[in-house]
Order: sequence, then structure tokens, then C-alpha cells
Amino acid sequence: MEWKEISGNWVLIPPKPTGIIHFLGGAFVATAPHITYRLLLENIADKGFVIVATSFVNTLDHTAIAKLALLNFERTLIRLEDRGILGKKYLPVYGLGHSMGCKLHLLIGSLFPVERAGNILISFNNYAARDAIPLIEQFNSTFKFNSNFAVEFTPSPLETQQLVQENYSVRRNLLIKFNNDTIDQSASLAGLLQQRFGEMVTTQILQGNHLTPLGQDVKWQTGKDFNPLDAIGQWFKQEVYRDLQQLKRTILFWLNPVSPL
Repeated sequence: MEWKEISGNWVLIPPKPTGIIHFLGGAFVATAPHITYRLLLENIADKGFVIVATSFVNTLDHTAIAKLALLNFERTLIRLEDRGILGKKYLPVYGLGHSMGCKLHLLIGSLFPVERAGNILISFNNYAARDAIPLIEQFNSTFKFNSNFAVEFTPSPLETQQLVQENYSVRRNLLIKFNNDTIDQSASLAGLLQQRFGEMVTTQILQGNHLTPLGQDVKWQTGKDFNPLDAIGQWFKQEVYRDLQQLKRTILFWLNPVSPL
């Protein structure tokens, strides 16, 4: 399989697709998801899932980003269907998001009429602009003379919470939190979703941190004589692979519990 760029998305197409994953990554690493999330996405594609990873540039207007991401995704599906690449059978569509990508999937499921078999939300956070971007606080301070002027994401954290609480339509959700992730806010989201959908919402706590989904294939070449630095490199590689493999297995089991991993 090779990555192909189609309508603002990076796409992987397995030989016999069984489902479609719409992937949205985190702020500042989502411009090239086929590189930053390569290992995770390729492992999922190996199990039969078409990967449509949408590139986007972070701005304050998250509603506009979500709308454009959905539009690009739907354009890509139309092109794949027109070429007969997806076949004639129904393929379920799942949303997969990491960090800011979770918020975008929540907005898509709250603001637009989409059909999703489920969403997988990894390391969700919903911070205000002043907490997410340190320079924003300085910008706000510059204009503090105007009490009506402040820089904030659209929608704001509170507005996002209200949208999800009132309008989010995707019933089946998997929330993944890492035990060393200090900026994760999955617990509050889980409470909101469970009020709406009860047991259709599952939370998993895994080993790792906020950057675990970005794990790459570390090419560590040992020297002629194995030394302490080589040992550290091998340990680091094993740790990265262990956490990333656990994440992959958790995602694939939720997608298809009866399929061998």
C-alpha cells in the first residue's frame, strides 16, 4: 500500500476494504498525518481499513476547520466510489481523532448530519485558547483595555461542551486516555457522552503519554561493540513499540472484536 493525496487528504487503500477510518490529528502535527502518524495508521490499514487522513492548519475557528475537514473527506469518498475502489458493499465509517482531532470529530458529529458507525477519541482536550497557546494570553493582555475583545477558539470550551451535550449524534464511542498524559480531559467528556448514550461509551486507560500515537519506526543501529548507549536506544525503541502496539490492539479490537489481531 502507498499513500495517495486526494482532495486534501492522505489516503491508504487496502486490497479488500472492510471499513473506512476518517482520521484527524492534533494541532500543529495534522498538516502531514501520513508522516506524523504513519506507523499507527499503516498498522490499522493492514487490517483492512481504508485510511482517509485529513490535513488541516490550526486556526482559532475550529468550526470552520471541522466543516472543511468533513467536506474534504466526503469529496474523497465520492472520488473513491466513482473509481470503484471501495467496491459495491456497504463499508462502515468511523472517526478517529487525536487531541484536537477529537474536538473536530465532536463538532462534526454535533453540527452536521453525518452517519458514523462510531468514533475513537484519543487524548481528548478542550482547553481555552489562553491555555492551549501561550502567546494568546499575551495578545489578550495587549487588548485588555477593551473588555469586549478577547481571543478565543470558536466554539469556546463551554460552547463545545453544550454542543456535545445537546446535539452530538454518534452513539458508539471509544475514549482512550494514557496514564502519563497530563493534559487529557477524557474523563469529563466520558461523563457527558455516558449521559447521552450509556453503555455505548467505553473508556480505556493505556500505558503512554500524549505523544504515544505519534510513535515512529525508530532506526537504531548498534555499533560493532554493544555499549550502554545502544542499550538505552534499544530500551527506548521497545518502550515506544510496546505502548503503540497496545494502542493499535485496543483500537482494532473495538473496531472488530471477532477479528484476530
